[in-house]
Amino acid sequence: MSPDLPAVVTGPLSAAQQTSLINIIRRAARTEILPRFRRLTTSQIATKSRPDDLVTEADTAAEAMIARGLAAMFPGAVIVGEEAAMDDPSLRDKAAEAELAFIIDPVDGTWNFAHGLGVFGVILAATRYGRPVFGLIYDPLADDYVIADHTSPAHHISATGRKTVLTMSSGGPIARLSGFTHMSLMPKGVQKTLAPLLTAFNRTDALRCSAHEYRMAALGHADFILSGTLNPWDHAAGVLICQRAGGAAKMLDGSDYTIAQNQGYLLTAADAATWDAVAEVLDPLQDTAAA
Repeated sequence: MSPDLPAVVTGPLSAAQQTSLINIIRRAARTEILPRFRRLTTSQIATKSRPDDLVTEADTAAEAMIARGLAAMFPGAVIVGEEAAMDDPSLRDKAAEAELAFIIDPVDGTWNFAHGLGVFGVILAATRYGRPVFGLIYDPLADDYVIADHTSPAHHISATGRKTVLTMSSGGPIARLSGFTHMSLMPKGVQKTLAPLLTAFNRTDALRCSAHEYRMAALGHADFILSGTLNPWDHAAGVLICQRAGGAAKMLDGSDYTIAQNQGYLLTAADAATWDAVAEVLDPLQDTAAA
């Protein structure tokens, strides 16, 4: 292990550490993800909790490669990959209690990836006692990423290395807001409550990929994101990046988001005023139970 890469960090990850993490993600994408894109056979795709909840050889191979790199850099950290957590759910609790944990989504948007749709990404978050302190969302096809830590502004880094500060949208009247919702992942009873509420907004969509939804929001191209499925590998990085881009992210009941949360609704919005306005529209959801 390099002397400038300690097992556990108490402050922000250094620039050298962040560069090393980016390089790990890039190598995994080039080695395990991109060579399999649009080349998967049916034997390389399996289902998990639902017929449309997929896992591919790219997911498992990339997660293993990223986890190895993280373990070499930070042997004292808890490392939780989406696929490992499916086999051992206790990893989520361990990460929420850890001084330093890394949360990996090796191929976010697996359904898209498995069907040849280029809307997928790699998500990596670092948390301290359950609170996100570093977030990275990498687009393998564009070879660019959005990134933030808990002490610095969020940035977009292009494939050529150009660095741009991220700023969330300016919000506006409810009728002009657009956002992403994960309604199809909610119980049917919750969907019946939520569906009429969404007519208050200009537009609501879902990309089947949290990586690109949070990226779009952080770039100012969406005003809010609502989710009732609180997998930390989907949200920890994006929440931090949006917050550091000027946005607000909290549970719909107003409590802070941590990766220990496994029930309720997570709302991320352009700023505090937009969060309040969207939360007021969505308040009837508080009388329902998210899955």
